[in-house]
Amino acid sequence: MKLYQMADPVRYARMTTEELRETFLVEDLFRPGELDLVYVDLDRTVIGSAVPGYNPLTLETQPELRSEYFLERRELGALNVGGPGTITVDGVAYKLGKLDCLYAGRGSKTVAFESDDPANPAAFYLLSYLAHARYATAMAHFSSLKGLELGSLETCNKRTIYKAIFADGIKSCQLVMGFTLLAPGSNWNTMPPHTHMRRSEIYFYFDVDPAHRIIHLMGPPDATKHLIMSDKQVVISPAWSIHAGVGTKNYGFVWGMGGENQAYDDMDPAPITSLK
Repeated sequence: MKLYQMADPVRYARMTTEELRETFLVEDLFRPGELDLVYVDLDRTVIGSAVPGYNPLTLETQPELRSEYFLERRELGALNVGGPGTITVDGVAYKLGKLDCLYAGRGSKTVAFESDDPANPAAFYLLSYLAHARYATAMAHFSSLKGLELGSLETCNKRTIYKAIFADGIKSCQLVMGFTLLAPGSNWNTMPPHTHMRRSEIYFYFDVDPAHRIIHLMGPPDATKHLIMSDKQVVISPAWSIHAGVGTKNYGFVWGMGGENQAYDDMDPAPITSLK
């Protein structure tokens, strides 16, 4: 696995565009027929993707984990942003359509990914954190999730938030995971922004038109910088950094967190007027 070592706010202030991209941006996921993983020292996060073709893909342990199997001490969230597919956990098969989410708990020994149709492959986004307790494998269908509508067309941020793995949904040790869909004509996500010192957060942007881009804002509220991102790219947000973005067209993004607690609304607001 490629290792990402996070910068602190002092180093961040001196970083070039290329250094920012090398440190905070994950660009090389979702290769057809491959399962890819990266390891982030921040909260011991593993980020990955699985795009099975004609053959299943198996989640294997990695030398960096020093474990007998991948989920020996970890938990996993998987969300499908592609065609229909199947995730099999310890011999039990779960069918996932687009935007369906699966949680696999600590102690799950085998995890495999398949596409129903290799010509329209599934595209599983993976997010894993350490787990100190075991919770049951569970699935949430998109159709069963209750959306929370926020924002407005007047402020260009009308969006619907769907929570899948959280305190009142699929139970987990520390992983919190869901996604947000922006309405046509809306471009801003998470504005006004926030930080949360108790958790790091990972954003995965999907359904970004190939001709369009996301301008992702990051850094302390009084010293922001930006990353230009395209479809199926991931950005890592340390606890000291805001995480907000605007697209040149509407899109979706998966948000995932791990850390001190699972309170979705545990945020430190950064008013728009405070941003620099």
